Amino acid sequence: MVHGPYDQLNPGSPSMKYGICTKKYPKALIKDTVTGIDGYPLYRRRSTDDGGFTKQHTLRAVGEAYDTTLDNRWIVLYCPLLSKVFNAHIIVEFYNSVKSIKYICKYVNKSSDQAVFGLEKDGAQVDEVARYESGRYISANEAMWRIFSLPIHAQNLTVQHLSVHFENGQRVYFTETNLQQQLEEPHDTTLTAFFKLCTLIDFARTLLYCQLPAYYTFDGSTKCWKRRVHGAVVPDHIGIYQTDALARVYTVHPNNRECFFLRIMLHHVVGPMSFKHLRIVEGHVCATFHEACRRLGLLEDDAQWREALEKSATVWSPVQLCKLFAIMLSTCQLYQPLQLLQKFKENLAEDILLHERQLFQDQQLQFKVLEVTNNNLSIYGLPRPVRVEQPVVCRKILREMAYDREELRRHVETNEPLLLEKQRAAYNTVLEKIEQSSSGMVFLHAPGGTGKTFVTNLILAEVRESGKIPLAIASSGIAATSLPGGRTAHSALKLPLNLARTENPVCNVKKNSRTARLLQ
Repeated sequence: MVHGPYDQLNPGSPSMKYGICTKKYPKALIKDTVTGIDGYPLYRRRSTDDGGFTKQHTLRAVGEAYDTTLDNRWIVLYCPLLSKVFNAHIIVEFYNSVKSIKYICKYVNKSSDQAVFGLEKDGAQVDEVARYESGRYISANEAMWRIFSLPIHAQNLTVQHLSVHFENGQRVYFTETNLQQQLEEPHDTTLTAFFKLCTLIDFARTLLYCQLPAYYTFDGSTKCWKRRVHGAVVPDHIGIYQTDALARVYTVHPNNRECFFLRIMLHHVVGPMSFKHLRIVEGHVCATFHEACRRLGLLEDDAQWREALEKSATVWSPVQLCKLFAIMLSTCQLYQPLQLLQKFKENLAEDILLHERQLFQDQQLQFKVLEVTNNNLSIYGLPRPVRVEQPVVCRKILREMAYDREELRRHVETNEPLLLEKQRAAYNTVLEKIEQSSSGMVFLHAPGGTGKTFVTNLILAEVRESGKIPLAIASSGIAATSLPGGRTAHSALKLPLNLARTENPVCNVKKNSRTARLLQ
């Protein structure tokens, strides 16, 4: 069970390509078996210092013989018992990842091996076209399996997928001819048909949504549930049959909070007749599915999240604490987020920068939630902050406006008289275009050391002092450092990194993202 050895002594070996073994031999010598980064195990291969063995081997290649030393790096994985019993080379490996299992299944389920053979008569002229023929090799056991027409595939248990959606939130397919009809009377889904079935059949009101396919089958043409006609008879219910059919309710990501809680209610409420009926708990109509789940006790409490915030509040800054709370809101499914907010409100608000406290008051948490999830606080059941200033909630815009205008005004007053004639011409040209809101491109061309950066920084200060937002963008990081608030074009405009090799390059800026709002 030795692979090779293949190296520079035998470059013509089938396993060698571009001077490297395609089977990645020799392997590394390691003390214990570990799992590699790709999911495949790296097996223990003992060195001579760790009890491994070596053997002298004569390698014959290119018409010559060479003496070489073999060790465990060249040994192929094998089971001594199998190799001895079958007297054959048998590779044995242990797989423990999904990727490895898929690799095995690929070989199990692939088609038969292909063989090439030739047919010719003695002394006949060689026909290059007819000489070789492509055929299929079928082993004896596979041939018998096919001759007796034994099944090669079997499917047990019927699986019915069940949809989850809000009221009037189902997917509707329409054309130009049936648009109005689909708007007025859309087809029922498995969920809406379940509600209608519960209003008509008493037995259906004893079932959960996920139990329905065992007793009913969904007719795709009429979009309604029908009784099964085969199966085990259900006692005390005439004409009802039970099968082993399974239901698979479509998954909903926890970030889609209300739909996620709707799915939970469908697994715990028996025989609902409408979306409103799902929200009725002990005679009380809940405003949301989240409230209904909370009243039924289907949600855990916030003890572990409360403890995490308490520990973090002792060592973390308010900015870090706000970000942690925002992550909890978006990923941890808090039971009562409003109570956590009220408990740690002072910790979240202390030590905020003075200009943010003056301009935006209690919007620090809102900014962090927007930065992490791009959602408003109302999505998570928390009150949105009352804004007395301009309703700007984009943190990128806040950063571009967080300049001391008084300091900028002093900078302009000090440096504007120092402009030379041509510098002032460029300075006035840019400011006139900004004042007139006219688009255009101004290219400032001058030798190094003549004040291009000085003019650019003065323009930035003048625009920022007036309350507008200029974007200082440079082509390189070194050039960006010479501009106040400067950034590279790849960072500010989300340019693709392989710009020169892309046929149709597109900036990676989503329509409603914070970067898009800043550019607007």
